[in-house]
Amino acid sequence: MRIPSRAVMLIAVAALPLALSACSSSGTGAGTGTGASAKPAKAKDPNAGLLTGTQLKKAMAPASAIPSGLTLEADGSADSGGQFLSPSSRKTAKPDCTRLETTSWIQVSGYKGGVSFAQEDYANKTEEVAQEIDAFQGTTATALMKQLQTVAGECATFTDTDAHAKVKVVGSSTSGLGDEAYTMTLTSGYWDNGTTLIAARSGSSVVTVLSTAGGDNGAASAKKVTTTILAALKKEAAPGGQG
Repeated sequence: MRIPSRAVMLIAVAALPLALSACSSSGTGAGTGTGASAKPAKAKDPNAGLLTGTQLKKAMAPASAIPSGLTLEADGSADSGGQFLSPSSRKTAKPDCTRLETTSWIQVSGYKGGVSFAQEDYANKTEEVAQEIDAFQGTTATALMKQLQTVAGECATFTDTDAHAKVKVVGSSTSGLGDEAYTMTLTSGYWDNGTTLIAARSGSSVVTVLSTAGGDNGAASAKKVTTTILAALKKEAAPGGQG
Protein backbone atom coordinates (compact mmCIF):
# COMPACT_ATOMS: atom_id res chain seq x y z
CA MET A 1 0.00 0.00 0.00
CA ARG A 2 1.32 3.43 -0.96
CA ILE A 3 1.57 5.97 1.82
CA PRO A 4 0.54 9.51 0.75
CA SER A 5 3.36 12.02 0.81
CA ARG A 6 3.33 14.76 3.43
CA ALA A 7 2.37 17.34 0.77
CA VAL A 8 -0.62 15.32 -0.47
CA MET A 9 -1.89 14.92 3.09
CA LEU A 10 -1.62 18.66 3.71
CA ILE A 11 -3.55 19.46 0.51
CA ALA A 12 -6.31 17.02 1.50
CA VAL A 13 -6.60 18.58 4.93
CA ALA A 14 -6.63 22.09 3.47
CA ALA A 15 -9.48 21.14 1.16
CA LEU A 16 -11.74 20.21 4.08
CA PRO A 17 -12.52 23.77 5.21
CA LEU A 18 -13.51 24.64 1.61
CA ALA A 19 -15.93 21.73 1.50
CA LEU A 20 -17.34 22.60 4.90
CA SER A 21 -17.67 26.25 3.85
CA ALA A 22 -19.58 25.27 0.76
CA CYS A 23 -21.99 23.17 2.80
CA SER A 24 -22.67 25.95 5.30
CA SER A 25 -23.37 28.54 2.63
CA SER A 26 -26.85 27.18 1.93
CA GLY A 27 -29.96 28.62 3.56
CA THR A 28 -30.44 25.55 5.79
CA GLY A 29 -27.15 25.84 7.63
CA ALA A 30 -26.61 25.71 11.40
CA GLY A 31 -27.14 29.44 11.62
CA THR A 32 -30.88 29.03 10.95
CA GLY A 33 -31.24 26.35 13.63
CA THR A 34 -33.12 23.99 11.30
CA GLY A 35 -30.14 21.86 10.35
CA ALA A 36 -28.78 21.19 13.86
CA SER A 37 -29.34 17.67 15.19
CA ALA A 38 -31.06 17.32 18.57
CA LYS A 39 -28.86 16.30 21.48
CA PRO A 40 -29.79 12.95 23.04
CA ALA A 41 -31.64 13.27 26.33
CA LYS A 42 -29.48 12.65 29.37
CA ALA A 43 -30.37 9.38 31.06
CA LYS A 44 -31.93 9.76 34.50
CA ASP A 45 -29.80 8.53 37.37
CA PRO A 46 -31.71 5.55 38.90
CA ASN A 47 -30.03 6.26 42.24
CA ALA A 48 -31.08 9.93 42.34
CA GLY A 49 -32.61 10.76 45.70
CA LEU A 50 -31.48 7.54 47.39
CA LEU A 51 -29.38 7.65 50.54
CA THR A 52 -25.90 6.15 50.48
CA GLY A 53 -24.74 3.58 53.00
CA THR A 54 -22.88 6.32 54.86
CA GLN A 55 -26.12 8.29 55.22
CA LEU A 56 -28.16 5.22 56.16
CA LYS A 57 -25.66 4.46 58.90
CA LYS A 58 -26.53 7.80 60.51
CA ALA A 59 -30.15 6.66 60.76
CA MET A 60 -29.32 3.51 62.73
CA ALA A 61 -30.91 3.34 66.17
CA PRO A 62 -28.34 4.37 68.79
CA ALA A 63 -27.29 2.20 71.71
CA SER A 64 -29.75 4.11 73.93
CA ALA A 65 -32.65 2.59 71.94
CA ILE A 66 -31.30 -0.95 72.40
CA PRO A 67 -32.25 -2.99 75.51
CA SER A 68 -29.61 -2.78 78.23
CA GLY A 69 -27.14 -5.61 78.50
CA LEU A 70 -26.64 -5.95 74.74
CA THR A 71 -23.43 -4.73 73.13
CA LEU A 72 -22.57 -3.83 69.55
CA GLU A 73 -21.14 -6.73 67.54
CA ALA A 74 -18.29 -5.41 65.39
CA ASP A 75 -18.44 -8.30 62.93
CA GLY A 76 -22.18 -7.78 62.45
CA SER A 77 -21.96 -4.10 61.55
CA ALA A 78 -21.38 -2.89 58.00
CA ASP A 79 -22.52 -0.41 55.36
CA SER A 80 -22.02 0.21 51.65
CA GLY A 81 -20.22 3.52 52.16
CA GLY A 82 -20.56 6.33 49.64
CA GLN A 83 -20.90 4.14 46.56
CA PHE A 84 -24.04 2.51 45.19
CA LEU A 85 -24.11 -1.22 44.48
CA SER A 86 -25.56 -2.98 41.46
CA PRO A 87 -29.31 -3.59 41.88
CA SER A 88 -30.38 -7.16 42.58
CA SER A 89 -33.35 -8.82 40.92
CA ARG A 90 -35.67 -11.11 42.81
CA LYS A 91 -35.22 -14.86 42.62
CA THR A 92 -38.46 -16.64 41.81
CA ALA A 93 -37.72 -19.77 43.81
CA LYS A 94 -39.59 -20.64 47.00
CA PRO A 95 -38.21 -18.61 49.94
CA ASP A 96 -35.54 -20.12 52.13
CA CYS A 97 -37.41 -20.00 55.43
CA THR A 98 -34.23 -20.44 57.48
CA ARG A 99 -33.33 -16.89 56.37
CA LEU A 100 -35.80 -15.77 59.02
CA GLU A 101 -33.25 -16.84 61.63
CA THR A 102 -30.50 -14.59 60.26
CA THR A 103 -29.82 -10.95 61.03
CA SER A 104 -30.12 -9.94 57.36
CA TRP A 105 -33.49 -11.68 57.07
CA ILE A 106 -34.67 -9.29 54.33
CA GLN A 107 -33.14 -11.80 51.91
CA VAL A 108 -36.03 -14.19 52.55
CA SER A 109 -37.92 -11.96 50.11
CA GLY A 110 -35.74 -13.22 47.28
CA TYR A 111 -33.90 -9.91 46.93
CA LYS A 112 -30.25 -9.93 47.93
CA GLY A 113 -30.40 -6.36 49.19
CA GLY A 114 -30.52 -2.71 48.17
CA VAL A 115 -28.16 -0.57 46.12
CA SER A 116 -27.06 0.86 49.47
CA PHE A 117 -27.39 -0.49 53.00
CA ALA A 118 -26.33 -0.20 56.62
CA GLN A 119 -26.69 -2.75 59.41
CA GLU A 120 -25.78 -3.18 63.06
CA ASP A 121 -26.18 -6.11 65.45
CA TYR A 122 -26.35 -6.04 69.25
CA ALA A 123 -26.21 -9.19 71.35
CA ASN A 124 -25.34 -10.93 74.59
CA LYS A 125 -25.23 -14.64 75.34
CA THR A 126 -29.00 -15.12 75.16
CA GLU A 127 -30.56 -12.16 73.32
CA GLU A 128 -30.08 -10.31 70.06
CA VAL A 129 -31.28 -7.18 68.27
CA ALA A 130 -30.36 -6.63 64.61
CA GLN A 131 -31.22 -3.59 62.52
CA GLU A 132 -30.78 -2.96 58.79
CA ILE A 133 -31.79 -0.34 56.23
CA ASP A 134 -31.72 -1.00 52.47
CA ALA A 135 -32.39 1.58 49.75
CA PHE A 136 -33.85 0.40 46.44
CA GLN A 137 -34.26 1.86 42.96
CA GLY A 138 -37.68 2.63 41.48
CA THR A 139 -40.59 0.67 42.92
CA THR A 140 -38.52 -2.26 44.18
CA ALA A 141 -39.08 -1.36 47.84
CA THR A 142 -42.85 -1.62 47.36
CA ALA A 143 -42.52 -4.91 45.47
CA LEU A 144 -40.26 -6.29 48.20
CA MET A 145 -42.77 -5.43 50.92
CA LYS A 146 -45.49 -7.16 48.95
CA GLN A 147 -43.31 -10.24 48.68
CA LEU A 148 -42.52 -10.24 52.41
CA GLN A 149 -46.24 -10.35 53.17
CA THR A 150 -46.43 -13.78 51.54
CA VAL A 151 -43.57 -15.23 53.58
CA ALA A 152 -45.58 -15.98 56.73
CA GLY A 153 -47.88 -18.16 54.64
CA GLU A 154 -45.11 -19.87 52.71
CA CYS A 155 -43.05 -20.39 55.87
CA ALA A 156 -45.94 -21.07 58.27
CA THR A 157 -43.80 -23.83 59.77
CA PHE A 158 -40.18 -24.73 59.19
CA THR A 159 -37.30 -26.45 60.98
CA ASP A 160 -34.58 -24.26 62.44
CA THR A 161 -30.94 -24.94 61.70
CA ASP A 162 -29.60 -25.13 65.28
CA ALA A 163 -31.97 -27.17 67.45
CA HIS A 164 -33.73 -28.75 64.45
CA ALA A 165 -36.91 -27.64 66.14
CA LYS A 166 -40.25 -26.88 64.53
CA VAL A 167 -40.83 -23.13 64.21
CA LYS A 168 -44.22 -21.48 63.77
CA VAL A 169 -44.49 -18.18 61.87
CA VAL A 170 -47.39 -15.74 62.16
CA GLY A 171 -47.49 -12.47 60.21
CA SER A 172 -49.70 -9.41 59.97
CA SER A 173 -49.75 -5.91 58.50
CA THR A 174 -48.78 -3.25 61.04
CA SER A 175 -50.15 0.28 61.08
CA GLY A 176 -48.37 3.41 62.27
CA LEU A 177 -44.89 2.51 61.06
CA GLY A 178 -43.62 4.29 57.94
CA ASP A 179 -45.53 4.09 54.66
CA GLU A 180 -46.33 0.43 55.31
CA ALA A 181 -45.11 -2.25 57.68
CA TYR A 182 -45.35 -5.97 58.28
CA THR A 183 -44.58 -7.96 61.43
CA MET A 184 -43.76 -11.64 61.80
CA THR A 185 -43.47 -13.57 65.05
CA LEU A 186 -41.46 -16.78 65.23
CA THR A 187 -42.09 -19.19 68.12
CA SER A 188 -41.07 -22.73 69.00
CA GLY A 189 -41.73 -25.06 71.90
CA TYR A 190 -37.98 -25.63 72.10
CA TRP A 191 -37.12 -21.92 72.54
CA ASP A 192 -37.13 -19.95 75.77
CA ASN A 193 -38.33 -16.90 73.87
CA GLY A 194 -39.55 -16.18 70.37
CA THR A 195 -38.40 -13.70 67.75
CA THR A 196 -40.11 -10.62 66.34
CA LEU A 197 -39.31 -9.41 62.83
CA ILE A 198 -40.54 -6.03 61.59
CA ALA A 199 -40.19 -4.69 58.04
CA ALA A 200 -41.20 -1.08 57.44
CA ARG A 201 -40.97 0.94 54.23
CA SER A 202 -40.17 4.63 54.17
CA GLY A 203 -40.19 5.85 50.57
CA SER A 204 -37.60 3.80 48.68
CA SER A 205 -35.96 2.44 51.84
CA VAL A 206 -36.91 -0.67 53.81
CA VAL A 207 -36.08 -1.01 57.50
CA THR A 208 -35.82 -4.54 58.87
CA VAL A 209 -35.43 -5.31 62.57
CA LEU A 210 -34.99 -8.61 64.42
CA SER A 211 -35.33 -8.90 68.19
CA THR A 212 -35.33 -11.73 70.73
CA ALA A 213 -34.90 -9.35 73.68
CA GLY A 214 -37.54 -9.29 76.41
CA GLY A 215 -40.13 -11.80 77.53
CA ASP A 216 -42.61 -10.82 74.81
CA ASN A 217 -40.85 -12.55 71.91
CA GLY A 218 -38.91 -9.32 71.34
CA ALA A 219 -42.03 -7.39 70.27
CA ALA A 220 -41.60 -4.18 72.31
CA SER A 221 -37.89 -3.78 71.63
CA ALA A 222 -38.34 -4.48 67.91
CA LYS A 223 -41.03 -1.79 67.63
CA LYS A 224 -38.94 0.74 69.57
CA VAL A 225 -35.90 0.23 67.34
CA THR A 226 -38.02 0.39 64.18
CA THR A 227 -39.72 3.62 65.31
CA THR A 228 -36.38 5.18 66.17
CA ILE A 229 -34.88 4.31 62.78
CA LEU A 230 -37.89 5.59 60.84
CA ALA A 231 -37.76 8.97 62.59
CA ALA A 232 -34.03 9.32 61.93
CA LEU A 233 -34.43 8.11 58.34
CA LYS A 234 -37.10 10.71 57.62
CA LYS A 235 -34.86 13.44 59.01
CA GLU A 236 -31.85 12.22 57.02
CA ALA A 237 -33.86 12.11 53.79
CA ALA A 238 -35.33 15.60 54.25
CA PRO A 239 -33.91 18.47 52.11
CA GLY A 240 -30.75 19.66 53.75
CA GLY A 241 -30.62 16.63 55.99
CA GLN A 242 -28.30 14.60 53.79
CA GLY A 243 -24.64 15.00 54.60
